[in-house]
Amino acid sequence: MSDIAGKGCEVLVPFNERKPLEEIERSITKKYKKYIWSKFIKAIKDYKLVEDGDKIAVAVSGGKDSLLMSKLFQELKRHGQMNFELEFIAMDPGYHPDIKKLLIDNCNYLNIPIHIFESGIFEVVDRIAKDYPCYMCAKMRRGSLYTKAKELGCNKLALGHHFNDVIETTLLNVLYSGNFKTMLPKLKSTNFEGLELIRPLYYIEEQSIQRFTQNSGIWPLNCACMVAAEKIGNKRYEIKDLIKELKVNFKDVEKSIFRAAENVNMQSILGWEKDGKKYSYLDLYNEE
Repeated sequence: MSDIAGKGCEVLVPFNERKPLEEIERSITKKYKKYIWSKFIKAIKDYKLVEDGDKIAVAVSGGKDSLLMSKLFQELKRHGQMNFELEFIAMDPGYHPDIKKLLIDNCNYLNIPIHIFESGIFEVVDRIAKDYPCYMCAKMRRGSLYTKAKELGCNKLALGHHFNDVIETTLLNVLYSGNFKTMLPKLKSTNFEGLELIRPLYYIEEQSIQRFTQNSGIWPLNCACMVAAEKIGNKRYEIKDLIKELKVNFKDVEKSIFRAAENVNMQSILGWEKDGKKYSYLDLYNEE
């Protein structure tokens, strides 16, 4: 069975191995209650990610994270106490027809009613950002999703970033950018007035998502971009490997990295930035 890694690959999907939809949906709140459902609900409550009257655009890339997020939102609407609406949007950045077919087949099987729209981002990125395509691709994808969410009258856009994305981003910024900046559970869009980005998988570990996906018999999409696969190495994978090495001697290193962003001591840092302006601890040193 081939791996789904690029625009030119052959897609062989074991549809006969997929669990019945009812069993998949039931497992979310039963079998995976502790590691997935409860953490999803906790993030929503802790950060007020969903509120009465919301209309949420759920971004469905076809990957394991977005497929699970879609089902979680459906379960929340079915069993929750809040009144909100959902729109499931899937952007086609230029997928090979087999890749697009897999996305559609998975969503149909999982009863996720997606709105598919084309953007042609792969072709544009390949032309204008040959050396470092991933940053430009992510930026263009975000803008395209915001535009579609706005068009559908949504006030929130949900992305499938999980717990490991958060800690990996934190380390990437420390080691490669020389700053301490993490991935926030929600933030207001600066370019699309009235739109807010939310990350409801914030507390859910990638390993739990992988187990759910594999046990359900679902074959999700990977990045599917040959531009990135052929031209650059991915620093995020280096960070993943580094965290694995650190765990040998520090069992809960991921939790420590995550908590570091919750426990910043403003009296023990050299400087910070707010609203585009940089500050030094010396600015306040003589005021104490």
